[in-house]
Amino acid sequence: MQARNTLERLYEAAIKAADPAAHVRTYANHILSSHAHYGFRRTVMLAVGKAAPSMAKALLDSTGGIVERGLVITSKGCLNGFDFSSNPGIEVVEAAHPIPDESSLMAAGKTLELLYETQSDDTLVICLLSGGASSLLSAPAKAVLFEEKQGVLKELLNSGADIFELNTVRKHLSAVKGGRLAEALYPSMVISLIVSDVPGDDISTIASGLTAPDPTTASDALKVLDKYGIKPPATVLQQLLSEQRGLIESTPDEDSLVFVRAENIVILNNRTALEGALKQAEAFSLNAEIIEEQVSGDVAKESVLMAARSAERLKSGNLPVCLISGGETTVNVKGTGTGGRNMELALRFAMELEDLSGITMLSAGTDGIDGPTDAAGAVVDTSTIRDALSKGVDAEEHLENNDSYTFFKRSGGLLITGPTGTNVMDIQLIFVGA
Repeated sequence: MQARNTLERLYEAAIKAADPAAHVRTYANHILSSHAHYGFRRTVMLAVGKAAPSMAKALLDSTGGIVERGLVITSKGCLNGFDFSSNPGIEVVEAAHPIPDESSLMAAGKTLELLYETQSDDTLVICLLSGGASSLLSAPAKAVLFEEKQGVLKELLNSGADIFELNTVRKHLSAVKGGRLAEALYPSMVISLIVSDVPGDDISTIASGLTAPDPTTASDALKVLDKYGIKPPATVLQQLLSEQRGLIESTPDEDSLVFVRAENIVILNNRTALEGALKQAEAFSLNAEIIEEQVSGDVAKESVLMAARSAERLKSGNLPVCLISGGETTVNVKGTGTGGRNMELALRFAMELEDLSGITMLSAGTDGIDGPTDAAGAVVDTSTIRDALSKGVDAEEHLENNDSYTFFKRSGGLLITGPTGTNVMDIQLIFVGA
C-alpha cells in the first residue's frame, strides 16, 4: 500500500508539472508583443482539446482583454468547472472523443463560421491546441460522408494503428486538418500554442496538424488503410483517389504561402510530466530515473519489455528505485470488453511478474481518461493476479476480451482521478524493491 501511495503522489506531481494554464501564461507576453508590434484590429481565440478550458482561461486572464471573440471546444466532461460567462464573446462547445459525432460536426461548423467571418490580414488568431482536438473538431471533406469517415476511423482505432497512421488518414479526409485550418485562416496571422500528445512532438501530427504543413499524401493514407486490411467505403475511397490523382487540391505542404503567417509553438510535452514526477521522487529522497526511450507500439510487446527491465533491476541491487517512463501504446482490439491501453498494459505487466515480489506499477493517462472509461489507468503489483484469482477473477479471460477495466473493477486497482485538464500522453511509474 505504501508503494501505491507513493506512485500516486508522483503521478499527481507529473500532472501538476504538465499544467497547460501555467505554460500558456508563460507565453502570454509573446502574444502581447506580437499584438502590439503588428497593431491587429481584431484578435480571435480558438481553443480545441481536452485542455482547452484551462488554456483558454489562462490566455484570457493574461492578455488584458485583447481577445474579442472565441470558441472553446473540449471533450464532454472536461469542462472542469471553468466558467466563461463573464466573457460574452466566448462560446463553449462540448464534443465527442475519441469517435466524433454530431457534436463534433457542430464544433467544426462553428469554427469555420467564426474564422471565415474574421478572416483578414489585420486579424490575429490565437489557437490553443491539445490532445483530443482531432476528434473534437470534425469537418469531413466535401465529398466524404460523415458516417463513412467515422466508420473508417473507428476501424483504425481498434486495429492497433499508431497516432501517426491514424492522423495521416484523418488529414486527407478533412476540411480542416493537415494544415487546412491555416489555409482557411489566411491571410490572418496565426499563433498556435500546442500541448503535445504525440511522440517526438511532431506538429503535423498533434491535433492532426490543424495549423501546420502536412508532409503526408493521399497515397500515404491509402497505404495505412491497406496495411490494416481496411476497405474504405465509396466516398472515402473517392476522396483519397481524387487527391492522389491531382483532381482535387492536396493538403498544404511546407512550401505553401499560407504558413508564412503561421507560427506553431509546442509549449508542453510528455517529458515535462516525467520531469515533474522525477522532481517529486527526489523530494521524497527516492532513487529515481527517467527511462529515455518512449513507450510505444503494441501493448503486449511493451508490457514484456517493461516487466523484463523491472525484473532485471530487482536483481541488480541499489534498491529501491523508481523507474519513470512515458509514451503511448496501441491495442489491437479483438474483444467486446471495456478497457484502455493503460489498464491493459498494467494487467499484462502484472501477469509477467506474478512469480516475483517487490514490484509495483502505475500506468495512467495524463488526461485522467483511459479509453471509454472513468478511470485514468491502474496500479498493480506482483500479488495482483493471485489476489484476483482468490476473488474468482481470471486475468487471462479478461485480457482475451479486452476487458481490463472490468478486471480491475472486480479485483481492485483502478486509478480514478477524473479529467486532469492536461493531455501529454501516458506515464508509467514502476517502484522496484519495495
